[in-house]
Amino acid sequence: MVERGIAKTEEIRFTEVWRTTWETPYIMRLALSAGIGGLLFGYDTGVIAGALLYIREEFQVVDDKRWLQEMIVSMTVAGAIVGAAVGGWYNDRFGRKTSILIADVLFMVGAVVMALAPAPWVIIVGRVLVGFGVGMASMTSPLYISEMSPARIRGALVSTNGLLITGGQFLSYLINLAFIHTPGTWRWMLGVSAVPAIIQFLLMLTLPESPRWLYRNDMKAESRDVLERIYPAEEVEAEIAALKESVMAEKADEDIIGHTFYAKLKGALSNPVVRHGLAAGITVQVAQQFVGINTVMYYSPTILQFAGYASNKTAMALSLITSGLNALGSIVSMMLVDRYGRRKLMIISMFGIISCLVILAAVFSETSKQAPKIDTRDSISFAPNGTCQAFAPYIASKASPSNWNCMNCLRSHCGFCSNKAQEYAPGACIVLSTDMKSLCHSKGRTYFKDGCPSKFGYLAIIFLGLYIIAYAPGMGTVPWIVNSEIYPLRYRGLAGGIAAVSNWSSNLIVSETFLTLTHEVGSSGTFLLFAVSSATGLVFIWMLVPETKGLQFEEVEKLLEDGIRPSLFRRMSRVKEVDTS
Repeated sequence: MVERGIAKTEEIRFTEVWRTTWETPYIMRLALSAGIGGLLFGYDTGVIAGALLYIREEFQVVDDKRWLQEMIVSMTVAGAIVGAAVGGWYNDRFGRKTSILIADVLFMVGAVVMALAPAPWVIIVGRVLVGFGVGMASMTSPLYISEMSPARIRGALVSTNGLLITGGQFLSYLINLAFIHTPGTWRWMLGVSAVPAIIQFLLMLTLPESPRWLYRNDMKAESRDVLERIYPAEEVEAEIAALKESVMAEKADEDIIGHTFYAKLKGALSNPVVRHGLAAGITVQVAQQFVGINTVMYYSPTILQFAGYASNKTAMALSLITSGLNALGSIVSMMLVDRYGRRKLMIISMFGIISCLVILAAVFSETSKQAPKIDTRDSISFAPNGTCQAFAPYIASKASPSNWNCMNCLRSHCGFCSNKAQEYAPGACIVLSTDMKSLCHSKGRTYFKDGCPSKFGYLAIIFLGLYIIAYAPGMGTVPWIVNSEIYPLRYRGLAGGIAAVSNWSSNLIVSETFLTLTHEVGSSGTFLLFAVSSATGLVFIWMLVPETKGLQFEEVEKLLEDGIRPSLFRRMSRVKEVDTS
């Protein structure tokens, strides 16, 4: 506990997590039960990557309209913004447990609506409902786990939520593959998410409320009961003393500021600890999204089709690599976060992310330049009225179309039927339609409409994998850990909601614009843009985010009172002080 100043952070080894949870298995039960919210979060955001391919096949209007595809993907994110905003208030007013139960109901209802959707707009409604649940779960699950965990292993246990998020995404890809030959394909993919929601709902009914929330709401006996099940007997009194001190400070603030939402918001923003915490919390949440991770998770099969893998099944199977590495990286994060610290992991992660994004930009640029040429004779003779209309003027004027390749064909909203003998040889530029696709396949050839045959496709898989390896242990899980422990108890729900809204708002911007960006500036330009935004995020993390490894919540508050200054700025400040003296 805090005596005076900040206690020195200790090196936490992963074996400590296993020792503590072995001695007190109730802690792991709490973490895994609440973490199912993370599994649902991951599943419902990841499943659309594969489901979208089959929604496009069933509804021609979705295949024709890029903005409608982006809306189906991003409406869960839009709903999550509202869910996170309301969730912050709901957490403080009604408790963490109740918030998780409400999120489960939203997951269940949304899954049923999507599975039975007769039209694209109904899918969108279901995605919004699921989004409300995702928004609440995204901030409530790590908060609940954090407040139920001993400080020495808090980071690792909150990482279980991150592990289950990535595990949910990996599961969604497996489920997608399992249902590709089943009638109703995408309906099963989207509807299955109701099952874990039901399981979590039943489990949470048997678990207690957060001891911190109970103590704040004058349920001190219940709070003590929960703490006695989590901490060794000799530590319980110290924890209760810390809670008492924090709650007394909160109530003193409320007597001055007031109890309404706007009064609390004003009080939070006028509090230097909360301001500095929000600066750090919002920074890591926005940076997490602007590295472009959710374009990879939401559009992974589509990106692989950009790289030259035309088959839905092949693209989805290869996408398992990225989602599997993401889940594996979360396990690595659990092993490292309490030993090496939050800040260091994020900074190292960002350097790796930036490097991979720059290389991916180069790979997609080369893929575009080396795309197969157009065979004029093949394009004319392929089928009556089958030639791409944008290519037809070249034929009529007998102008040389040598500057045309597969990418020009696709950018003209046409399809490319590859050469039968050699996929990378010149092929036919034809009308984009289901009939032309079927005709191309009947000739034993491959039909491309999202990307072109490429000898560099394997490089895209390799560096997407390395990008995930760099992202997952650091920027994948650590931002949620930081936001679960960086705010004072009295403002934790409100501030956590604000930070979660910033995360989902950034996510919405990225997911809603990705397909448009790839069309306007190409895949290469899009990944380069993400590299620039990642570099910007790295600078802000270095400047604004403190290290909270091994600290009690109350110690974190003391650390934030004066704000965070990078070590370089601290050295410069000391030099100036010496000069002036």
